[in-house]
Amino acid sequence: MADKRDYYEVLGIAKNASEAEIKKAFKRMAMKFHPDRNADNPDAEEKFKEAKEAYDVLSDAQKRAAYDQFGHAGVDHSAGGGAGFGGGASFSDIFGDVFGDIFGGGGGPGGGGQRVYRGADLRYNLELTLEEAVGGTSVNIRIPTHVHCDECGGTGAKKGSSPTTCTTCGGHGQVRMQQGFFSLQQTCPRCNGNGKMISDPCGKCHGQGLVRKSKTLSVKVPAGVDTGDRIRLSGEGEAGENGGPAGDLYVHVQVKEHAIFTRDGNDLFCDVPVSFVMASLGGDMEVPTLNGKVKLKIPAETQSGKLFRLRGKGVISPRHGSQGDLLCRVMVETPVNLTKKQKELLEELGNSMNEDSVQHSPRASSWLDGVKKFFEDMKS
Repeated sequence: MADKRDYYEVLGIAKNASEAEIKKAFKRMAMKFHPDRNADNPDAEEKFKEAKEAYDVLSDAQKRAAYDQFGHAGVDHSAGGGAGFGGGASFSDIFGDVFGDIFGGGGGPGGGGQRVYRGADLRYNLELTLEEAVGGTSVNIRIPTHVHCDECGGTGAKKGSSPTTCTTCGGHGQVRMQQGFFSLQQTCPRCNGNGKMISDPCGKCHGQGLVRKSKTLSVKVPAGVDTGDRIRLSGEGEAGENGGPAGDLYVHVQVKEHAIFTRDGNDLFCDVPVSFVMASLGGDMEVPTLNGKVKLKIPAETQSGKLFRLRGKGVISPRHGSQGDLLCRVMVETPVNLTKKQKELLEELGNSMNEDSVQHSPRASSWLDGVKKFFEDMKS
């Protein structure tokens, strides 16, 4: 081509295109015009050469800077065929060079040598009392897990012997497969990606390099945890393979139901039974908290269901340190197992109160008025 087109125009990108955009544009051109895919199109090879030349320049920071400043004169391709398609490169070679990261090709972790695997994470369900969860505690837990075999040092080979390099993949753990114009990498079927073969396995771990073992761990539970919270113990999960790091252990917290208190966030709730007499006349009574007893003043004429808030008697948040409250709900108790004398006194009280029921039972009166209106509306 005597008059070369602008490289940015060839790839259909802007002059400020990113490296990723340049690679994406060339991928599109390669898929469309490579000769391996266009045997009946004589123009395809020329278009591919043009795209490849543009990509070789624009994907190189120094060449791109020279091209942006001086144009085609800044990048000399006359020697040795330059950036063209020369050399008979196959589509699989070009595809592997540019897009190898998509199919696992090239260097980096997993690209060659033994595959390194991180150990699996483990889960442990820890049940705590409310007191333990609110105040914090330390507990010992026993975890069954896989650890490196102490007999063979985790190699899987019998003591005194060593694993040998896999002859199929040459120790890379990967084999390259050619499928048409694609060159793909896959895990070696013989060594399963380990890159090593064991001819004389360890008798204790049977060549696995890992054995099942239980270990005891001390878990420090911070104050204020609740059901659904989890504590991470780094590196206490399953052992890794081929020198990979161990996984983590996640301790999931489950708080048992409490006989007195229920929890909502950082607040605690409890029902407080109050006698009919105290609810009517008022008085002081002791109520429990997680830190001991406190006095609660019950005003006269307190109704059942009334909530009293005790500030700062709840749970301290493990995240921001604020402390919740204790909310005491009054439950007025109807007296039971009355004596004859007590019944007579209640009847006498009831008769005296019936003389002015509105004054003594305002809620009952308003409720009855509402019921009366309800039935009147139904008739109309």
